[in-house]
Amino acid sequence: MKTILTFFFLFLLTNVASQNLNYTATEITINKHIGGTLLSPVTNEQPKLAIIIADSGPTDRNGNQNLAKNGVLKKLAESLSKEGIATFRYDKRIVKQIRNNKVDPNITFDDFIADAINVIEYFKTIGSYRDIYIIGHGQGSLVGMLAAKGRADGFISLAGAGQSIDEVITSQIANMDPSLVEGTKTAFESLKKGKLTNNYPPALASVFRADVQPFIMTWMQYNPQDIIKSLEIPVLIINGTKDLQVPVEDAELLTKASNRAELQLIEKMNHVLFIIEGDELENSKSYNESYRKISGDLVAAVIQFIEK
Repeated sequence: MKTILTFFFLFLLTNVASQNLNYTATEITINKHIGGTLLSPVTNEQPKLAIIIADSGPTDRNGNQNLAKNGVLKKLAESLSKEGIATFRYDKRIVKQIRNNKVDPNITFDDFIADAINVIEYFKTIGSYRDIYIIGHGQGSLVGMLAAKGRADGFISLAGAGQSIDEVITSQIANMDPSLVEGTKTAFESLKKGKLTNNYPPALASVFRADVQPFIMTWMQYNPQDIIKSLEIPVLIINGTKDLQVPVEDAELLTKASNRAELQLIEKMNHVLFIIEGDELENSKSYNESYRKISGDLVAAVIQFIEK
């Protein structure tokens, strides 16, 4: 009898939990490169859809990498869907390639743009959503604004760079070691001309590896300020004041470049959308702390923008 009662109460608790979940999750394959998770609010109304595009590196749909498991994109998606906004987040194509042990050595930045466009077109074809918004995090901000042009109803940049990637890298190196700046500029000048180079400081070998240079060539051709200026849709720029990777100044550059953009700075929020009360050590450690909650002010700002 005790076993039966225990089973009954476990069933009851499970049933109650499922009733409290006000969205459903569906795995969707867009094409051979892209698969992701669609969260659909349980509602009789036609919802709006937010497509979430991940940051640089082999970042999966949840916002995780091997050494940075924080689940921030999953947390963002769930927070939005609980409030009636459908969300779709997907693994970057390189994630699937790594899992299958078949990494394409010729992958380009343009491939990421093509993937984002395919995702948008997929959901536009379905026609189940009132509006489609793009949310791009980090590198995904530039990917998202390029894909959103002429296709989406609104765009949100989360910690997106305000300069081209060569300018970003040069600035970071200047802060790290000013003596390396001239060599950095020389290497980028060659890449701008479409020429591979081995003329760079040895200390920057990891930045200018031969297998990375073609990818950088395609990435550096896009200036975020120029792209965001061309968007004819509502734009929201969000940045945290404790972002170690993208300073507030970048968000201000993006905002000034667009006459349709509004800026939202989140106090104490870092690059992975957590609120950091302490120093840089706490900040950097948080990248791999999945127990943390993302900023409530961030979620509120995104919801308010989408539901206008």
